[in-house]
Amino acid sequence: MSEQELNENYTANEEQNEAPLEGEVIPMDAGAELEQARGERDALKDRLARLQAEFDNARKREVKERQDARDYAVQATVEPFLGVMDNFQLALKAQGSAEQLRVGVELILKQMEEALRNLNVQAVEAVGAEFDPRVHEALGSEERADVPDHQVIEEIRRGYKLRDKLLRPALVKIATNSAQHEA
Repeated sequence: MSEQELNENYTANEEQNEAPLEGEVIPMDAGAELEQARGERDALKDRLARLQAEFDNARKREVKERQDARDYAVQATVEPFLGVMDNFQLALKAQGSAEQLRVGVELILKQMEEALRNLNVQAVEAVGAEFDPRVHEALGSEERADVPDHQVIEEIRRGYKLRDKLLRPALVKIATNSAQHEA
């Protein structure tokens, strides 16, 4: 083959290789590809920024809702005691006898107990109950033959439960009965 024939064959092969095959996608030039990639990048950056802002807003909303719930719980808890405080202030201003003051304080105490009951707070059973270290704290004991051993005979400070959860134990004095120990 001559050199001219080789060049003609080579040129024909190159033209065949450059011609697209059926169904083949023609690649874009580098500039168009770069622009498309930049557009996709910008769209993803925008989406990321929006998602971050949405997340921050959701986090801030959750913090605010949690604080609002706490405030509502405190408000619902405090409101019943405002009347109790008002009545204590009236009792301090009262010009009655000691007996009248005592009756007034007893009424305030009943109002306070009612407010606690409405919050599901109950007093721990103490005097007359058997000593229970889960709800009682013994501050002392007294020898008593007329009372069963380990029975609570005096309540020094009342204990309270919120439903089944102990808020504070009752401080009590218990009986010891040595006659029951010997039997």
